[in-house]
Amino acid sequence: MTKKQTLAILSDDIVVNKIYVIRNQKVMLDRDLAELYGVETKVLKQAVKRNIDRFPEDFMFELTKSEFENWRSQFVTSNSDKMGLRYAPFAFTEHGVLMLSSILNSQQAIQVNIQIVRIFTRLRNLLSKHTELKLEIADIKRHLQNHDKNIELVFSYLDKLIDKENQPRKRIGFKSDDL
Repeated sequence: MTKKQTLAILSDDIVVNKIYVIRNQKVMLDRDLAELYGVETKVLKQAVKRNIDRFPEDFMFELTKSEFENWRSQFVTSNSDKMGLRYAPFAFTEHGVLMLSSILNSQQAIQVNIQIVRIFTRLRNLLSKHTELKLEIADIKRHLQNHDKNIELVFSYLDKLIDKENQPRKRIGFKSDDL
């Protein structure tokens, strides 16, 4: 099987399942990228460290200890130590993935990078198409908040009416005592 045939087997679902949201950003982790590119994680990290100026914080960041532990508890099985996950992984944003293509020159890395960038683009387009829906939902929430305030006002008026009803009333009109 040639490399192109191997790449054709790589489905978009596989790539999408390796995109996580960390620090409110869509990122891919070094170990997943290394697997997709067909290199060891150590090799990928070394290449990044040799070219660290190409990876500012908005392109790549290292997970903090708490982020790493949270990620491990959610996604990694108990054999994580065997998988070389003793160190916090690097998280690459879409721009960081693009920059990886400039330091990893294998044909597989180039093809996988193209696929990843296309998926990130589709995700971004999908989100932008739903912006109108988000605005409508925000409008509905705003209306509901106004309804809540109006309902509270109605209840406060009802409470006042009930309080008035419980007070003794003065009689109006002809009284038999006045004769």
